[in-house]
Amino acid sequence: MARTEETLNPFLIAQKQVRWAVTELGLPDAVYEILKQPLRVLEVSIPVVMDDGTVRVFTGFRSQHNDALGPTKGGLRFFTEVSVDEVKALSMWMTFKCAVLGLPYGGGKGAIICNPKELSKRELEELSRGYIRNVSQIVGPEKDIPAPDVYTNPQIMAWMVDEFSRMRERNAFGLMTGKPLILGGSAGRNEATGRGCVTCAVEACKRLGIKLDGARVVVEGYGNAGSVAARLIHDMGAKVIAVNDSKGGIYRAEGLDPRAVLEHKEKTGSVVGFPGSEPVSNEELLQLECEILIPAALENQITAEVAQGVKAAIISEAANGPTTPEADEILAEKGVFVIPDILASAGGVTVSYFEWVQNIMNYYWTEEEVNEKLRVMMARAFDAVYQMHRTKNVTMRRAAFMVAVNRVAEAMKVRGWLD
Repeated sequence: MARTEETLNPFLIAQKQVRWAVTELGLPDAVYEILKQPLRVLEVSIPVVMDDGTVRVFTGFRSQHNDALGPTKGGLRFFTEVSVDEVKALSMWMTFKCAVLGLPYGGGKGAIICNPKELSKRELEELSRGYIRNVSQIVGPEKDIPAPDVYTNPQIMAWMVDEFSRMRERNAFGLMTGKPLILGGSAGRNEATGRGCVTCAVEACKRLGIKLDGARVVVEGYGNAGSVAARLIHDMGAKVIAVNDSKGGIYRAEGLDPRAVLEHKEKTGSVVGFPGSEPVSNEELLQLECEILIPAALENQITAEVAQGVKAAIISEAANGPTTPEADEILAEKGVFVIPDILASAGGVTVSYFEWVQNIMNYYWTEEEVNEKLRVMMARAFDAVYQMHRTKNVTMRRAAFMVAVNRVAEAMKVRGWLD
């Protein structure tokens, strides 16, 4: 049991990744000592008067890992199964995700333990406003900028921005990213994570000599990132042969129409039962023969057992932490080219950065401008990691951590945090 907990604990996984990068780069031990844990973690209790008149108290967290490169930045999730260790790990990964992309941010992450599907709109609004009141002293456009994550959305961000603005007695649209367009949101933000993931997959195909036209693609998780990635890569000529969601998966060797699948899911609540497809389990889906596999669900989906049967040439991780360390080793031995989450899923935070910049300037770009800026930054970041991968003869995940940790360490050094 202890072995399993240690293996799958995301915080311990993140610490090991940092430890390895620090050692491989020959950096001082002080770098690891600073980066192995967040600068601060806040736990809050949020009382909400429910529709039936009872009072229910929800627990929330905000972790701020490192701000050497700039204010912390990261999503806020509403989820039943979330722990403080998970939030701490996600804030660490955000630090390195931002550093890989060259963004002037450190990493942050937040969560509220709840099931938003069981809450009315009024209850959800009260919970959202209560959370921002309780963390208001440590967040803000120049301190920590939250964003949507699992089961949060632009409306929730709008409520929080409004509450914070009331407290500050001035509009503070730069507090949050992922907002509605009318409140300073950025064009292109909704598709950013999926678009960034696909950009990385395309860059990998170029380097590996894989023809994108006709390439078989499997998408695990058909939420926002997964459905966007499926549509974009399909439009480039690839063939999406299987997708799934929390209720099950579908497979069609001849290829699926991503738009039609999304319409089916919106009507029925799941991709399951899509006409002309056959059912496929999650493990079977992850082990289908294909050129590109896009995990876009939750953490620890590709375990060592699953990795043994993976047949994809490229894995582009749209989700955070979908591959366990043991699985990583197996995939490396098999020659699978894994584009790590801190690079492949960084499209969202990159366009969040664009949104924050636009809020500060009070000047807004078109969707075409945003998409092109995103493509350039993702391709540039991919190239930096790929060059480290080739130069040091390490996996892309390790190369990404080396690039990121080196940049954060350099910032800490020039700021005087290190001898």
